[in-house]
Amino acid sequence: MPTSATLPANLAPASPAATGLRRLLPRSLFSRVTLIIVVGLAIAQLLTFAAIRYERGVAMRELMMIGIERDIASSVAILDRLPAAEREGWLARLERRNYHFALGGSAQGVPPDTPLSQQFATAITDAMRPFGIVKVGQVSNPPQGLQIQVRLSDGSSVVVHARRVDMPVSSWVMWLLWAQLLVLAACAWYAVRLVTQPLAQLADAADELGPDLKGQQLAEEGPTEVKHAARAFNAMQKRIAGYMAERVEILAAISHDLQTPITRMRLRTDLMDEGQDRDKFRQDLDAMHALVREGVTYARTLHGATEPPRRIDADALFESMVADYEDSGEQVLLEGRADGPIVTRPNALRRILTNLIDNALKFGTDVRLQVHAAPGDRLTLAVVDNGPGIPPDQLENVLKPFYRVEGSRNRNTGGTGLGLAIAHQLATAMGAELTLRNRAEGGLEARLTMNTRDAPPG
Repeated sequence: MPTSATLPANLAPASPAATGLRRLLPRSLFSRVTLIIVVGLAIAQLLTFAAIRYERGVAMRELMMIGIERDIASSVAILDRLPAAEREGWLARLERRNYHFALGGSAQGVPPDTPLSQQFATAITDAMRPFGIVKVGQVSNPPQGLQIQVRLSDGSSVVVHARRVDMPVSSWVMWLLWAQLLVLAACAWYAVRLVTQPLAQLADAADELGPDLKGQQLAEEGPTEVKHAARAFNAMQKRIAGYMAERVEILAAISHDLQTPITRMRLRTDLMDEGQDRDKFRQDLDAMHALVREGVTYARTLHGATEPPRRIDADALFESMVADYEDSGEQVLLEGRADGPIVTRPNALRRILTNLIDNALKFGTDVRLQVHAAPGDRLTLAVVDNGPGIPPDQLENVLKPFYRVEGSRNRNTGGTGLGLAIAHQLATAMGAELTLRNRAEGGLEARLTMNTRDAPPG
């Protein structure tokens, strides 16, 4: 038994982290492409903004490093030349935004410990030569501030309080950045919508193309690729509708042409002497007639469902159907209620349930029609029996026309193979879903799930 480590890369199970990331992604193509474009453009814009700001910061720092040490050295030289009594009055004049002076005292702090602070301190101390530098300290307030104690020519001390000034960012720059991101998001949304909207329209048109083949025609407009796809889809609809119409006409013609010889053969059968051959011949004629009749019925369900949806009392419909079976001597139990009116095609619904119940009575003795009103305006109808069921590998095949599980092809037990196919086609035409499954306790369950409020497509 191969383990995940020995499986090929495309067959190995996904890691929990990858599965978690996939769950976070939106499901629709529109959302995914929009997210990718918007996030990509936003990251690119932020990286550009960060690069420009970093470059401006480096340039400003270089300019500051070039000018500030000269200004500080010039100011210290002025204080050195002034008489000691006049120095206090000049301190305010020599003060700047990023440095000021204090007479006397000593520098505080620890030696600079960051590359920028060390570079800043070295540039200032080199510019103030030949004045003696007593101490250079880094303080926490202001952040990365420096205190440099300088000894003047008369032996007195001046403490230089200097600090680095970062590049100022105006508030309008940030607003402009957000405006750019919004514009990028809007353009990305419009571009993705321009690409995905035709796909959504194509998917909607394909969904509406039901068994009646009366789907909507796509508008042949827009970009060249969209116009070409719409034109091809419309042409495909017409071709399929033509093929199906031709199929119905062939079946109708065969049915019409077979009616006359079948009738003549019936008359000749009536003229035959009583006997076993006459009865067998009549049975064969009845089987031929039933096959032709059900074949035309199936073709009509493919050709279109012209019955309009109506609001009906579902419980009354189910009760009347069960009563009809009781009158004919068949026992069908009704379980559950819809508890309210539904919007559906009543004749189609009756035909579906009739075919399912007839099929159940053919193979079982305990037949039940179970009604369950589900949340969200959904109604589930299940026809269950206690028959032999259907092999699991043939549950989908029995919904195909002319398919019978029995290999004997005996129409007395296998039927024409159209009952379930007609029920399946009618269910699809009215927007419902028909599924088959074998019951654990034995027998078959045919489940019809339908919407009870919205009008079915047609």
